[in-house]
Amino acid sequence: MAPRRAEGLVLQRDGHRGQAVVAFTLDDVEYLQGEAGASALRDVADLELGDSTLVRDIASVRNRFGTRAIVLVETVRLRRRAVAKVGDPSGWLFTDEALQQATAAPVAAHRARRLRGARVHDATCSIGSELAALRDSASVVMGSDIDPVRLSMARHNLAQGGAEVLVCRADALRPVSRDTVVLLDPARRSAGRRRFDPRDYTPALDTLFDVYRGRDFVVKCAPGIDFGRLPDLGFAGEVEVTSLAGSVREACLWSAGLTAGGVTRRATVLDRAEEITDTEPDDCPVGPAGRWIVDPDGAVVRAGLVRHWAARHGLWQLDPDIAYLSGDSVPDGVRGFEVLDEVGFSERRLRDALAAHDAGAVEILVRGLDVDPDALRRRLRLRGSAHVAVVLTRLGSGTASRATAFICRPDR
Repeated sequence: MAPRRAEGLVLQRDGHRGQAVVAFTLDDVEYLQGEAGASALRDVADLELGDSTLVRDIASVRNRFGTRAIVLVETVRLRRRAVAKVGDPSGWLFTDEALQQATAAPVAAHRARRLRGARVHDATCSIGSELAALRDSASVVMGSDIDPVRLSMARHNLAQGGAEVLVCRADALRPVSRDTVVLLDPARRSAGRRRFDPRDYTPALDTLFDVYRGRDFVVKCAPGIDFGRLPDLGFAGEVEVTSLAGSVREACLWSAGLTAGGVTRRATVLDRAEEITDTEPDDCPVGPAGRWIVDPDGAVVRAGLVRHWAARHGLWQLDPDIAYLSGDSVPDGVRGFEVLDEVGFSERRLRDALAAHDAGAVEILVRGLDVDPDALRRRLRLRGSAHVAVVLTRLGSGTASRATAFICRPDR
């Protein structure tokens, strides 16, 4: 859908969420940067701007600030959403799509630590969130972007504090720096919809690899990317999968010159400050459940390092094709599930076993079975008082495979 002009604003339809989003103009950014805009933003920030009050609040803002109302309201709402991304976003400017793609501050800080002392050019700098993390670690930092609105926002955001950063307008496919590590974050959305094929990124991933062949680069990708396709796209280096607060946040591609020791896969769990790579031993046995079942962090699973992580912590697999691990103890800082019972899985057998354990509230974890945990929980209709966890999985292969339910006591 083409943008349409309304009351001095550009509104676009977000195909993913089915709602209008604000497309900021350079004039909007100039206004928000000025004294009048900053004062108006402080006033609008006092409003609730919730789903139940939004229409009324916008009408109130329009009465006071006329055609500036929508950009004021949108900026305040984006700042509230941005707390999880940039820490203190009180003075920052955003677009909706740029905020969605912005890296969470702890993840950006981790990447900046890996680039400490380097000369770094963020060639898709957008609103400047990566540059803000880099300027305290890299020896030289510069940014560029092809979008003039986001570039104007980046200049404003980076002026909020810290060392000065050179920012210029440039196309990422036409390099404007030399002797730098190039950081790239290709757009993975179009009209609000995610793009899963890396050739559909903007710029396309294979094109970026061609343009920066022979240079050190770091490319941010969606964690769901098919790593097996990367060599065919022209990539040879390290894939790092990073998690934060129990959620996999991104995959990051590091060119061969930025990794060491033959590492091609790395999992980084920021909550525990733990990293593991495919150069570590993976001599992990397979055996029946011990005292505890452990569900590895998603970054470990996504990076294909379950066996390596199990070997590090003295655990074993319940099945060679399933990520659940077991052991006689639980690694520090990791959640464990103490095994109380094991039954062949059917809803009737599971319901009877849970009743025998006086289960009333149940957490359900599933791997290797086509089971909807929420739907199953409703059908179980439990009436007990105990809080238990159920680990559902398939053990074995072929005709010997069996669906199994472990009834467990979570350690927290």
